[in-house]
Formats: sequence, structure tokens, C-alpha cells
Amino acid sequence: MTDFLLVAWVSALIEITRLGWMFGLGKRWTPGEKLKLLFAGYNGNRNTGSDLRVQETLRQIRHVLGAQNVDFSVMTQNFDLTRGYFEGTRQVHLPDVFPPFLFREVRANHGVIACEGSMFKSKFANALTTMMIGSLGIASAENKLSVGYGGEAGHMDPLIESMCARYVKDSLIIPRSAESQALLNKLSIPTELGTDTAWTFEPHPSEYGRKVLRNAGWDEKTPILALCPILPFVWPVKASLAKYLALATTGAYKDSQYRTVYFHKSGPSVDAENSRYLSAFARATAAFLQRHKVFPILVAMERLDARACAEFVAHLGGASVPVFTSEDYDIFQLVSILRQSSLMVSSRYHAIVTTMPAMVASAGVTMDERIRNLMNERGHQHLFLTVDDPGLEPKLLNMMETLVADADSVRDGVARTAVRNLKVMARMGKFLEEAVQRSYPEFPLRSGVFSWEEYLPPLSKDLVQLAERYDSLPAALAAVR
Repeated sequence: MTDFLLVAWVSALIEITRLGWMFGLGKRWTPGEKLKLLFAGYNGNRNTGSDLRVQETLRQIRHVLGAQNVDFSVMTQNFDLTRGYFEGTRQVHLPDVFPPFLFREVRANHGVIACEGSMFKSKFANALTTMMIGSLGIASAENKLSVGYGGEAGHMDPLIESMCARYVKDSLIIPRSAESQALLNKLSIPTELGTDTAWTFEPHPSEYGRKVLRNAGWDEKTPILALCPILPFVWPVKASLAKYLALATTGAYKDSQYRTVYFHKSGPSVDAENSRYLSAFARATAAFLQRHKVFPILVAMERLDARACAEFVAHLGGASVPVFTSEDYDIFQLVSILRQSSLMVSSRYHAIVTTMPAMVASAGVTMDERIRNLMNERGHQHLFLTVDDPGLEPKLLNMMETLVADADSVRDGVARTAVRNLKVMARMGKFLEEAVQRSYPEFPLRSGVFSWEEYLPPLSKDLVQLAERYDSLPAALAAVR
């Protein structure tokens, strides 16, 4: 019922916006003014992947459109947790009850770039997908730029899927996987195939990560094994007024509260499923540590993952394993630490993506389609498992052994995939440029033919060297026309 009310509210605001536009209300971009774009995402929760992909989206689009021509705003749920991020961009507070905010902020801009990775799916929160659809729908209702940039589409509940089909059909969606594109095409939503936007992210120099790891007991010689567990069965988050009232009156549901009226899935069965996954992950790791001399570290890419890391350590029998959390380390720091690894097993998609440019040999234990799609793209179908696999422990140990035995070939595939995705990300910049031209033909875009690198934000020296070494793609992709 809460999802229905939220969908109805946002849908009504889209229709009101459309009606107002038909009667001459609203204001489009006019030549001579800066193009004001609102970037809609899930920021301000110390989710490393969400924050850094938006960081790179902003850098790329500012580079493509020209910093002198644009004025960007980005959503955040907590200014303190995004301080130091999104340079040159105004941060606006996204409230928990967001429909009035969307109605006000989207109409105050000339367009919307939806940039949340889990853009159209019910796995995490229908409220999040409703917010994405609402942002795009209000923008397109006023015939403004409306683009979904580098996100994923997965299973949606019927109510959400219907809303998506109705209100995103006038937007351009650039999904990050062929599987997402196929799903959106079935809904008759215009798409161009893209990728994630984290590929260009540059953390602090390796000296920073090495120093932090030395302080944690690393001898600078032993290979590092990075482990990124999660709590996979606490999703989705749903709004519940009944739980909120119970919390306010009796203190019930305190442990499962996400924020205000939003609560994680909870209960004895959820705890048992999380424990089975974490226990299997930890026991396989313990067996691996008996066979191989590595320095294990645990990394919590999102604040909630700190609980998973703590339980993981308990399943290891209290072994001393350093834990690095997004609560304590920002995106630049945490990825610098991760990139010092030689091996990785992760249930976090962006832990894998952000270490691929450093050629970390990685495997995944996935809760949804994201890591599966990435491993399929890499040609590493044998390097992922699912969190609910009944044989997770022995299969994971075997997968970790394969990761060691085939490390060189895995790293080669990792590097080639990273470079290929840099070029796909460049194509996204061209798609965005064309979308701006369709919406605002008089906008002062660059003219001429550009190489693919010129559609990316400035690349680090390490990324340039990686591209030069592994640039073996077809000549057709060498220039973006």
C-alpha cells in the first residue's frame, strides 16, 4: 500500500507538470544561459560505489559539454557524508519524503541525468526506483533533457514496471549492460548500450593505500587478499508506517530501520540466511588461508557492510583481520587501499570494477545480476557464485584456488575489459552530446571529429598506460564520430 501511494503521488506530479507545460508554464533553456542539470542519485549514505560513479559522471559530462556552459546540481541525503565530493557542483538535500522535492527541483533545471547504478529494479527499494522514474518523468513532461546514465535494469514489481514503461518512454536510457538494455527494450524505452561510469575513477596514489596497510600490519611483501562481504538478505528496503509507529511507541524494529519510515527486510529467517552466507564465505576463506600465505583484509564498501565484516570475523574464530569501512575512509582513500590487493573476492560490484584498472584478480559472490553480468563480459563465468548457493563453501574455496592458479590470465582479461569499457564510456559521452543537441539545438557543443579519449574526463597516467598496452579493439571504435 505504501508503494502504491508513493507511485500514485509521483505519477500525479508528473501529470500535473505535463498539464502545466501544455498551458505554457515551465521554462526551457535559452541561448546565452548555462545549462542547468540535476543529477539524481543515491548519495550521502557513504555507499562507495554510488558516490564514486556519480563523481565520474559529473566529471565526464562537464568535460563533454564544457564547464563554462553548464551549472550542475547533485542530490545528497547527508551533506556531511558527501563533503569533499563532486567538486564544482552544488549539492541539494534529498529528503526522505521526496515527491515535493522532485516537483520543485526538476522543474527548476533544464534537464535531469539519473545516475544511480540500481536505476530500475525492485531488489533494493521500490522507493529508489520511483524516485529515478519521477526525476526522468517530470523532466520529459516539460520536454527537457531526460537521460538515465550508466544504470542497471532488473526485475521490477508490476506496479513499478508499469510506471517505468509509462513515464520513461520519452527519456534516453544508457544502461550499463546488454541484459539491462534488453529488459528496457521490452518496455519500449529508448536505449543506447553503455557501461558503468566508475572506470575513470582515480583514487589517492598507491602510497596512501600502502601506508594505511602498513599501519594495519602488512609487511609490504605478502600478497593482499581483499574480502568484501555484505548482508544480502536484508533487501529490499520498504516504507512502513506501521513499523515506524511501533518503533516510536515500543522501540520495535530499531535494528532494521534504514531511515525514518524505511525499514530493511528483517526477521529470524533473514538473520539465518545472512549467517549461512557469511559463515560459508568465512569458512572458505579460513581454509584458503591455511593453504596460502596472504594478508587478508575486510572492506565495507557501504556503511551497512561493517556489520557483515564484524560477523565475518566472528565466523573466522576471532582471527585478527583488518577492517576498512566507508564510514572511516572516503572514496579516494578506500579505493586506494583496495588497489593494493593481489586477489579479491567480493559481493560488491564496485569493489571489483574500481580494482580492475589496477589488474587485481577478482571473483564474485553475487546477490543479483550486476556481478554476474560483469563476469560474463570478462569471459569469467567460472569466477562468480550466488549468495544463496547451498554449496557455497566448497565451491568458493575451489573458485579461490582457481583465482590463484589462473591469476595471470585473469588479470589479462580484467585489463582488457577495463580498457574496452573506457571506450564504451566514451561512446556514452557522444550519446549524451547528441541528446543535448536534440533537446537544445542551439546549445554550443564542440564541433569536429574527436578521438575516444576526448569524450572522457582527464585520465590518470596509469589509465593512459593501461589503455596503450591493451588497446586492441576494432578500429571502428578508435574514433567517436
